[in-house]
Amino acid sequence: MALTIKVGLASCGLAAGAGDVYSAIEDLIKKNNINVELKKTACIGMCFAEPLIEVTSDNGDFVTYGNVEPNKVEDIIKAFEKGKPVSDNVILSNILEGSENKNLKKQERIVLRNCGIIDPESIEDYLQRDGYKALEKTLKTLSQEEIIKEITDSGLRGRGGAGFPTGLKWKFAFNSKSEKKYIICNADEGDPGAFMDRSVLEGDPHSIIEGMMICAYAVGADEGYIYCRAEYPMAIKHLKKAISDAEEKGYLGKNIFNSDFDFTVHIKEGAGAFVCGEETALMASIEGERGMPRIRPPFPAQSGLWEKPTNINNVETFANIPWIVLHGAKKYASHGTPKSPGTKVFALAGKIKNSGLIEVPMGMSLKEVIYGVGGGMKTEKPFKGVQLGGPSGGCIPAELLDTIVDYDSINKTGAIMGSGGMVVMDTSTCMVDVAKFFLNFTQNESCGKCTFCRVGTKRMLEILVRITEGKGKMEDLEALEELAVNIIKGSLCGLGQTAPNPVLTTLKYFKKEYLTHIQDKKCPAGVCTYLMKYEIIEENCKGCTICARKCPVSAISGEVKKPHIIDQDKCIKCGICFDVCKLNAIKKS
Repeated sequence: MALTIKVGLASCGLAAGAGDVYSAIEDLIKKNNINVELKKTACIGMCFAEPLIEVTSDNGDFVTYGNVEPNKVEDIIKAFEKGKPVSDNVILSNILEGSENKNLKKQERIVLRNCGIIDPESIEDYLQRDGYKALEKTLKTLSQEEIIKEITDSGLRGRGGAGFPTGLKWKFAFNSKSEKKYIICNADEGDPGAFMDRSVLEGDPHSIIEGMMICAYAVGADEGYIYCRAEYPMAIKHLKKAISDAEEKGYLGKNIFNSDFDFTVHIKEGAGAFVCGEETALMASIEGERGMPRIRPPFPAQSGLWEKPTNINNVETFANIPWIVLHGAKKYASHGTPKSPGTKVFALAGKIKNSGLIEVPMGMSLKEVIYGVGGGMKTEKPFKGVQLGGPSGGCIPAELLDTIVDYDSINKTGAIMGSGGMVVMDTSTCMVDVAKFFLNFTQNESCGKCTFCRVGTKRMLEILVRITEGKGKMEDLEALEELAVNIIKGSLCGLGQTAPNPVLTTLKYFKKEYLTHIQDKKCPAGVCTYLMKYEIIEENCKGCTICARKCPVSAISGEVKKPHIIDQDKCIKCGICFDVCKLNAIKKS
């Protein structure tokens, strides 16, 4: 029996040991001369189960195995050859019961249509999946106005966070008169917990290039840039290979598909500044300047890169374009909701069972996303909230889990859709600490151009630190809200205008936690170090000395086989004693 084995070798897979699994299979093939075709692919989205391998027989039977170890691959291959596939760690299959068989059916993969299926470094694989057919259709059968109308009719909204209508954005760039125009793909993904763009760039780079080219034809551009942060080396490697292969086959360059359309694309590696996710700061960085936002108007469609009309979309937006062109605006708009058509890719992280990448139709409830697709909570502790939209987003509480995923509904909660980061939290999470974490991030990432963003976020962060240290006052809550309003009004770009969101939403939905920190000097979740106290329960302590031996500051003393005590002046609240005690003799309060 001939077998084909695919190994997921994206960043998530390699981090989990997929490289060793691939080498083990490669060695087995050489050593035993078995009839196996070994292939590479990228992330299929189920990062929680990496390393992943998919075994397919010549009759179409397939099994995807998760958490594969190198020493298990021989058993998996031999069992499959005998027609009795191993039934342990089955994630997906058409012949066995896979843990994700049902969950995957709830997804609708348009952006991720090729991820985990093709070899991202093979243009032939992309062509077999209708690659560049949308570009050919565009250049041979559609005018610029027709392609813009098709994208407009699809209802596609920018997936970078703001949700601006993509077709309208293209129309603005088309209407700008200039002999030179630019297309930019914003791949500067900087939200903590977000990895949507990285996974698409690593898994399906040609779809981004094809989407950019269709956009370039529509607006009248002949040159483009992919702005990708240097922290994504595999994404950059795959993009470079894709560009080279597309040029070699004539899909990039001069007179593409024997038309008068020319297009070249460059990669600009960003240095990892969060503010460069903002359009004008991104363009400044490409131009060799410090990444800082510019006053608008003029907007990029009027005067962008090097003062030429420029259209900027993010990775996920461009990945939708070839599919829309091939299948039609009506088919795309049939997914999702009337005001938010299509699908949305989310990166699930935090206290969720199935962490990884998913793509669901707009209109699905948060509850269905987290419990139906994401598998529910990873811990036994109850769901508390979900942070949506990263540092620019907000925390949505458990009582709003029935909120549907579309731009308007999410905005009404005080959060934003953002680029798609979704961090799930249980009751062990302190919401004041969460607000502090995200504000610390945006404060560090502020470019410093606007006084309210530069100084205002610093003042807000200082207040949050005081509250978590038990030094907060009731008037601090009013000060936080006042500062937030002024920062939103006085900041030039989206980073500053949305920086207070995590604070405002936690104040709105979890104000009781703030009050407990301030009035009772306690952290209900037991997270804020300064508000925690470790004490030894005398009747439970047997004097085993393990806590004393593990304490890094020698704050625990006592005789062997007699109850010990903790010196509160020396204790640094690290929690090691609590973790190592097997007798439940240490309480945390």
